[in-house]
Amino acid sequence: MWPDRRIQELFGIALPIVQAPMAGAHAAALAIAAARAGALGSLPCAMLSPAQAREQVAQYRAATDAPLNLNFFCHRPAAPDPAREAAWRERLRPYYLEFGLDPGAASAAASRAPFDEAWCALVEALRPQVVSFHFGLPAPDLLARVRASGARAVASATTVAEAVWLEQRGCDAIIAQGNEAGGHRGVFLDGQDVSAQAGLFALLPRVADAVKLPVIAAGGIFDGRGIAAAFALGAAAVQVGTAYLFCPEATVAPLHRRALAAGEGDDTALTNVFSGRPARSIVNRTMRELGPLSPLAPAFPGAGAALAPLRAHAEAAGDDGFMSLWSGQARRAHALGAFELTRELARQAQDLLERG
Repeated sequence: MWPDRRIQELFGIALPIVQAPMAGAHAAALAIAAARAGALGSLPCAMLSPAQAREQVAQYRAATDAPLNLNFFCHRPAAPDPAREAAWRERLRPYYLEFGLDPGAASAAASRAPFDEAWCALVEALRPQVVSFHFGLPAPDLLARVRASGARAVASATTVAEAVWLEQRGCDAIIAQGNEAGGHRGVFLDGQDVSAQAGLFALLPRVADAVKLPVIAAGGIFDGRGIAAAFALGAAAVQVGTAYLFCPEATVAPLHRRALAAGEGDDTALTNVFSGRPARSIVNRTMRELGPLSPLAPAFPGAGAALAPLRAHAEAAGDDGFMSLWSGQARRAHALGAFELTRELARQAQDLLERG
């Protein structure tokens, strides 16, 4: 029924759908439901400790024997920049005073752990079928160990050059991330203007032509029409993220759910003010008044630390103005669970593909 089955065969899954790993937005329950429906269930590890990751993997494997994807960030931690951090705090000072908070109060450091020796050892112990990376790849010796564990290695590319780079360094499949995608851009090669990067359906056929590996399409895919179109343009599977945020298994905050339900995706922009790296979010007060792309924002993930007290104060008052409201450019509210959503996406796509 599917015109290209390479990803299904590579990962051992029934449907050519990858449930996107979305750090902070879901845990094992969503991945389990998607996997039971035939998709590749994914667990985001960037905001977890190794112990937390072990627990979530245990939950997943107690519930299903389906293949599992563990996702990691591969950013290089930035060197401390006290001057930039001070300038950022000074820019935020009026908001602290508005809320009656102490502008000089210390903030907890933002936690986004890059893939390292400890995480590699965990992969070797847990042996997931797939390991996916964002922001490039880990050091060659670590990547070799991941592949030696039996895992398929996958990574995101936002340009043709990044896709070719990933293929040359030993990936088994490539995620072509269009500019429509919610959350962080997977950019990792230097000198790129994210605002000029291509949308998925301009990027996808170029990537498919440039590499021999199977390509997973990501960005703006919300229904079966997007899946069928992705296959027509050279994809062997799709990665779906924002659509799963509406599922009851998602762990997004109530205010985030409210913002998601209030629009259909034309209310988003790329911003660096929440983390220090470009990411697509629903536009709110922080983005309008500080950015959306600010030269003052400390390098990833440092921008979020000083914002955290403002977010906590505003969120307690029912205000989403200081939250990162990750969302892609295509969304529509639904009440489906992750199992039902996965099956519905596949059904819609198969109906369209059968019609030719």
